[in-house]
Amino acid sequence: MDFLPEAAGPHDPILVTPARAPGSIRRTTTIDTTRPDGLRADARVDARARDLRTNPDGTAEVVAEATLQAVVSPTQKLVSIATSPDVPALQQLIGGSAGPGFRSRLNDVLTEECEDGTPLFLLLDDFPAATLVSGYALLRGGLLEGPPPAADNAPSPAPAPARPAREFSSRGDLCAGWAHDATMMLHLQKTGRTPVPEGPPAPTLEPDDDPLSCHAMPPLPPLSMRRRRRLDLIAPVVPGGDHRIDLHFRDSHVGDDGIENVVHEYTVTGTADAGSGRIVSVTARAQVLPWLECPGAVASAERIAGMELSRLRPTVRKEFVGRSTCTHLNDTLRSLADIASLARELEATPL
Repeated sequence: MDFLPEAAGPHDPILVTPARAPGSIRRTTTIDTTRPDGLRADARVDARARDLRTNPDGTAEVVAEATLQAVVSPTQKLVSIATSPDVPALQQLIGGSAGPGFRSRLNDVLTEECEDGTPLFLLLDDFPAATLVSGYALLRGGLLEGPPPAADNAPSPAPAPARPAREFSSRGDLCAGWAHDATMMLHLQKTGRTPVPEGPPAPTLEPDDDPLSCHAMPPLPPLSMRRRRRLDLIAPVVPGGDHRIDLHFRDSHVGDDGIENVVHEYTVTGTADAGSGRIVSVTARAQVLPWLECPGAVASAERIAGMELSRLRPTVRKEFVGRSTCTHLNDTLRSLADIASLARELEATPL
């Protein structure tokens, strides 16, 4: 494997989750991907979500929860899926890709239990991207430099020499880090091998004095990945004012040594006008990213200022493309569409 520490992006992970503000609501999600039978076997997904409202007097209550369990084959086929709340229509997705096209197929089977804005919808919407990112475990294990995975239920091929760089040419300018003249792509074009980014150790985010800071999570075993999100929506100081936004996103990987390292991490702060249903302002910060060029995408976040929350997901997905953007930041910005439903939950705060 090729490591390029001199070409690494920022390594500044946040150290702890901020305290919950009175008069706020916090949505947290995690999507854990493990491979208990080995890197060449099926991936098992355990996803969890929770909405926790912190009332003005400091008391807290869970107002919504969701879970998702799935199995994904080495060829990215969805083998099984189960959710809470239960959505039988999701069984129609079995046998299809857990990656490209998943969101489009999902839109065809959505019900009120998993409609846009619910915790379960966020898990489902984030599922294909988390599945894609979980491939970092395969890259780190040296399995992505050989031939493609064998068909399901067929013997896995032995490792092979690196694939020719021309196989990756179509990926150029996919995002800031995959720009055709970026460090990673130049290395790939020169050697035919994808360099492996190494992130810093992942600090434990949960503060000792707040057991409710995040929903319960199982420990991560070796060779696993975790995608976690936190969105705090804080009520206006004065009636009719803007809601404050404090968002955190992190992808992390646990190596065979049991150490968890950050792969991607962003924070986003800003304001939203829940009354008009629009984003007012946002500022993104790159905390941890793989390559030097990756932070070039941060400025793209400001483009969502003024956007309607109801149009945020489709607009970002359609228009935020190319080397000035980041796929992980895009998904983070898209998740801000949940502000509309979170604001309604926040308004239900008991007197």
